[in-house]
Amino acid sequence: MPLSETEEFQTATRSYARETMRIPMLGAEDETMLARRWRVDGDERALHTLTRAYLRLVVAMASRFRNYGLPTSELVQEGNVGLMQAAARFDPERGVRFSTYAAWWIRAAIQDYILRNWSIVRTGTTSAQKTLFFNLRRLRARINDTGEILSGETRAFVARKLKVSEAEVEAMAGRLSGPDRSLNAPIGEDGASDWQDQLADDHMTPDNEIMERRDDAARARWVAQALSKLSERERLIIRARRLEDEGVTLESLGVRLGVSKERVRQIEAGAMEKLRRVLLDLVGDPVAAGLI
Repeated sequence: MPLSETEEFQTATRSYARETMRIPMLGAEDETMLARRWRVDGDERALHTLTRAYLRLVVAMASRFRNYGLPTSELVQEGNVGLMQAAARFDPERGVRFSTYAAWWIRAAIQDYILRNWSIVRTGTTSAQKTLFFNLRRLRARINDTGEILSGETRAFVARKLKVSEAEVEAMAGRLSGPDRSLNAPIGEDGASDWQDQLADDHMTPDNEIMERRDDAARARWVAQALSKLSERERLIIRARRLEDEGVTLESLGVRLGVSKERVRQIEAGAMEKLRRVLLDLVGDPVAAGLI
């Protein structure tokens, strides 16, 4: 019976893993010599020998992340990319083993791939979110908290251990609690509707939008007519105090007009009363008309 495509990939991955285990490891002196030949002379054969010796490290790292629902073969490929990045950046003069240096790059490449592909929604965009994504389940398992709902004690424990906020812990727990769901997935047995039919549209309807624009224009026209009934000084104070995004202080207006801030307050109160009377003459009393 022929193997399925998935089984073929799994078989190929296991065969690849066995091959990597047969490749001999390098000593510290060999690593340094090969790294220098690649870094200084551009010797691609030295690069090949250096990276090939640590393909087993890629396989081992990929196996640690096999429970995230992504094919191990893809994790190995991404780990190999990280291994090549490590070889390109490695400085043999720093006195660090290449295997130690490469492990960080391999793990980073695999984790980034998981974050990009675990969900259609970007899961970890900040350092705290990435830390939570890869450690939340492990910490919950440590204290035997396997329930669907995250308890307050567990939330506090994880936040303290990972040095993040409890709100971030709760948000990540919600993201990890269920798989992605298509908005086109049918609801119910008959499948007469789908999930997107249940989404509420928060935008105004076209007729309400037109009415809103007309009301805004009318209000602007009424205010302009009312302001025209004020004196120049009253208009200046009302515009500065009431119609600008950041109203100026009574004291600064007093300095500008050469009067005390108390006098500015009195002029403002009088101008507001004038505006109220003018607007009542223009549009009537909304309370008496039952509009409010």
